[in-house]
Amino acid sequence: MNTLIDIISKELKQAFTDCGYDEKYGQVTVSNRPDLCQYQCNGAMAAAKEYKKAPIMIANEVVEKVNKKLFSEVTAIAPGFINIKVCPYYLTLYLEDMQHAKKYGYEEQAKGQKVIVDYGGPNVAKPLHIGHLRSAVIGESVKRLCRFAGNEVIGDVHLGDWGLQMGQIIEELRDRQPDLCYFDENYTGEYPEEAPFTISELEEIYPAGSGKSKTDEVFKERAQTATARLQEGYAPYIALWKHILNVSVADLKKNYSNLNVNFDLWLGESDAQVYIPAMIREMEEKGYARESMGALVVDIAEETDTKELPPCIVRKSDGAALYETTDLATIIQREKDYNPDRYIYVVDKRQELHFIQVFRAAKKCGLLPTEKDLFFLGFGTVNGKDGKPFKTREGGVMRLENLIAGVNEEVFKKVMSGREMAEEEAKEISKLIGIAALKYADLSNQASKDYIFDIDRFTSFEGNTGPYILYTMVRIKSILAKYAETVGQADGVIAHPFGGENESREYGAAEIDLMLTAAKFNDVIAHAYQEMAPHKICQYIYEMANAFNGFYHANKIMSEDDKHKQGEWIALITLVLHLLETCIDILGFEAPERM
Repeated sequence: MNTLIDIISKELKQAFTDCGYDEKYGQVTVSNRPDLCQYQCNGAMAAAKEYKKAPIMIANEVVEKVNKKLFSEVTAIAPGFINIKVCPYYLTLYLEDMQHAKKYGYEEQAKGQKVIVDYGGPNVAKPLHIGHLRSAVIGESVKRLCRFAGNEVIGDVHLGDWGLQMGQIIEELRDRQPDLCYFDENYTGEYPEEAPFTISELEEIYPAGSGKSKTDEVFKERAQTATARLQEGYAPYIALWKHILNVSVADLKKNYSNLNVNFDLWLGESDAQVYIPAMIREMEEKGYARESMGALVVDIAEETDTKELPPCIVRKSDGAALYETTDLATIIQREKDYNPDRYIYVVDKRQELHFIQVFRAAKKCGLLPTEKDLFFLGFGTVNGKDGKPFKTREGGVMRLENLIAGVNEEVFKKVMSGREMAEEEAKEISKLIGIAALKYADLSNQASKDYIFDIDRFTSFEGNTGPYILYTMVRIKSILAKYAETVGQADGVIAHPFGGENESREYGAAEIDLMLTAAKFNDVIAHAYQEMAPHKICQYIYEMANAFNGFYHANKIMSEDDKHKQGEWIALITLVLHLLETCIDILGFEAPERM
């Protein structure tokens, strides 16, 4: 189904062609002066230069040729603008088509393409904290947006599970529990199925071991040795590593689930290790890599670069692998197992240089076709009101579960304030609203920008917030429920079409505004997908919520005497609700039945 703006542009292009001008001048945009018109065409201004004619003369000619059935008003304004208002009745017909179309008329832009979205990236044995928030929230939304666009999407958490932290944990555990069978060189039995630590203990062991490595050279060497033995396949350490993974992943799944974030793959750096030796060997044999100060590097600089870019190090001078090595090996693994058409990495924007190096090295070394799309979606930081990365009151890093609990508690207070509701129900509703508050606050900002974490503003039921969006949806649900009680439904569907037979009825300004906003859905989703920009969907649903509330306050829906008009209104707000539900599902949250 064509977008409304494409339909309007097509009419204007035809009018320009009919007047003897190039159709390219008929492109229409949303008006930057909504007080004057809904859409505008500035093509006459540009055409004037080519055709050596006054722009107002061209604009007047075009206006005369335009198909007036589509528009209620098309006006040429000096020095050569064309102002456009769409016929309200045509809008009702367009919305009715949307109502019955698959995905409300959105045409899938990438049907059949396979996409891997790499997001999350937590290290095992550590709790999720606020630094993991944006990757999870943005990544989940991007994954859902790609699926809506018709992609086959695979979301991978890409765990940090193979580096030095594993050796640090093993050696710290040895210091605490030296009698464990994993540290007995003479032990030959089966290793226990039960881990020798809980998640709480593990989360304390990791930072303790990491801290020792920074101050105790002997411990640091032990941790490095343990890491090397693990990576060589030493059975006792492999058994411990599996315990670490099992305990950590179970906890990670629980915490990500609380954020309504889910992954298709729970793979980590360890899964790519098997590909590293052959990859390094081929890089050396084919001359892709060279030695530099004992390390093995791949030059990735290009003549068109505006700044100097360092080479990608694929093996350190001591023979150890790096993140670059693992990320390159992961590409080999993904090519072999999934052969995706596109990769999307949702990572802190401060890692941009790393991914430039990895992407270029991957293509230079032939790990994947040069035309394959590798897309880096870098995000900014979550800051406190002081403009610095958000911390707890004690100055530590905020755990994600504590952050979510704090938001839910703030929402719970507001839900209970002045409302008659059972406490248990209020808590369940507060969880839905809390996740919406947290996700919307993050996603409504352009991903690359930092933002200030302000719990009071994020949890407000007014303004550009998640709770305001949900409150609007709950208001629509309430109206539809009352209508169903008093008028009735047919097979669970509101039994009223748009438009009907009354082509001449008058439409109020608020109603037209709501219809126009609903009609933008296809175009908004298309641009959000093209730019991987969930914030555009947030902008849209905020505009839709405002348009609905303006319509709600301007019209007495339930007491309207004209039952046909009332039925049209019900059909309109039903579509609006469905569009909002679709959008918030892409963003990764849902609305309660009441608030």
